[in-house]
Amino acid sequence: MNAIITVVGQDSKGIIAKVSAKCADAGANILEISQSILKEYFAMIMVVDISEINVPFTAFVDDMKNMGVSEGLDIRTMHEDIFNSMHRI
Repeated sequence: MNAIITVVGQDSKGIIAKVSAKCADAGANILEISQSILKEYFAMIMVVDISEINVPFTAFVDDMKNMGVSEGLDIRTMHEDIFNSMHRI
């Protein structure tokens, strides 16, 4: 079972480390990661395995979002099935 995490905001040091640490704390395993910096803006998308997370998925989503708010980032987490359904033509 996988989730998609997107992160967008002003670039600053340590964004990948903070998001990765939050995933590790919850027991999520990063499978793929892509990040880009466009001028001063940071954008990242991650695919994470959530099959062994140690918190309810809704709590994981809220924790990621709250960390984003405190860091001035927009962090969105959704189940891969929902992500795929939203992006089918």
